Amino acid sequence: MAAEIEREENKRIRNRILAMIIPITIENILQMMTGFVSMAMIGRIDAIAVGALGISNRITQIIWALFNGIATGVTVFVAQAYGSNNREKIKKVAIQSLMASVILVVILQQIIFWNASNILKIFDPNDVLLQNGTMYLKISSWGLPFITIVLIVAGILHGVGNTKTPMQIVLIMNIMNIFFSYILIFGKFGISPLKLKGAAISIVLAQIIAAFLGIWVLFGKDGILSNHFNKKSFKLDKEEIISIYKVGLPTSFESIFWQIAAIIITKAILTYGESALAAYQLGLQAESISYMPAAGFSVAATTFIGQTLGSGEKDLGRKYLKQLVIGTSIITIFTGGTLTFFPQLIMRLLTNNKELISIGIGYLVAMGVVQIPQNIAGVLNGALRGAGFTRVPMIVAGVGLWLIRVPSSLLAAYYFKTSISVIWIIIGVDMFFRFLLSFIIYKTKDIYNMNLIINK
Repeated sequence: MAAEIEREENKRIRNRILAMIIPITIENILQMMTGFVSMAMIGRIDAIAVGALGISNRITQIIWALFNGIATGVTVFVAQAYGSNNREKIKKVAIQSLMASVILVVILQQIIFWNASNILKIFDPNDVLLQNGTMYLKISSWGLPFITIVLIVAGILHGVGNTKTPMQIVLIMNIMNIFFSYILIFGKFGISPLKLKGAAISIVLAQIIAAFLGIWVLFGKDGILSNHFNKKSFKLDKEEIISIYKVGLPTSFESIFWQIAAIIITKAILTYGESALAAYQLGLQAESISYMPAAGFSVAATTFIGQTLGSGEKDLGRKYLKQLVIGTSIITIFTGGTLTFFPQLIMRLLTNNKELISIGIGYLVAMGVVQIPQNIAGVLNGALRGAGFTRVPMIVAGVGLWLIRVPSSLLAAYYFKTSISVIWIIIGVDMFFRFLLSFIIYKTKDIYNMNLIINK
């Protein structure tokens, strides 16, 4: 009888996990597909347009990383308040995080807009590339406040376990981006071709639509903030904002670490030639078939651990984490196994260049071997975030990137001048090291008996 009850409970847990991660995985796939389509359209303009988009996105992605981290902090607060059945706290966190983030992003947007050219000079572009990049960055910067709203809304909804609505908003945003891009880039329906400028305008229009949808979801009928328009609620609460940002900013810095490290590693790989860099970029694209599902498990871990802590159900939290680790391991056996045992087939789907295939095979094999520890680490880090330990994943990423991956890659590329395969091995060692570090820290932290951060 007890075994039957446990099986039924595990079944309910698995069903809740699937209900959360499937929309997140679909959302990630939509983002990836839209990126393919958008790049294909911009690629038909010229190489300068592709380069201008690339260097501009490096800047906007840092801002995106900042507010995506803050959105994670919002998710943690909302999840614990939701588990505690504290609806007023949810509303307060939602309003304060929205207001503070919009104010901050508008300030950052203005800094970027008026200094776009000087900012892009860090990439040492030629005059034509700088001119096009500046134009694109200035226009696309106007979308930053709106994509920030989308991120914060998603963070709020993830905290209450709703991943379907953010997925639907992202779906509409991506469809609108492709629709506007087709019209404005190539000049359809009587509109003159705007080329790269059209691409920038398109993404801003799509982000505006998505932001208004997000606001409507929160403030509309049956929304979390429905009938919540009194002036007192919209007064900035400095203590509340600081507490949210303290939890969210470490995740922001973790993402920013990745952005900066990516630039350095890319330059190191470029010393092996353009073919090595191209193979690396294709390998990263192929690797996404494994880490995209894992991203959903990580978000689920943050939400469920936060909710069970809020409700005081420690044992239930442990059961959720166990099922999340099992789930991500099973999926990764197939996705990681595909990278390890069929790398040539995957590379052939992406390119017919024999040199790129040869280089890329080594990368995929190395990454396939470490996919299970990498994805389990993602779940453990998600659980730590849900308990309020958002600094831990940041520290783990910082140690792995800046003590192992970056310095070792630079030594291999510039000093020892090893083969490119050594770079792939270094990346794999970094991933496995961060798994071990995350596991050790998880075992030493009693996350199931932590005081709620919403009460601090």
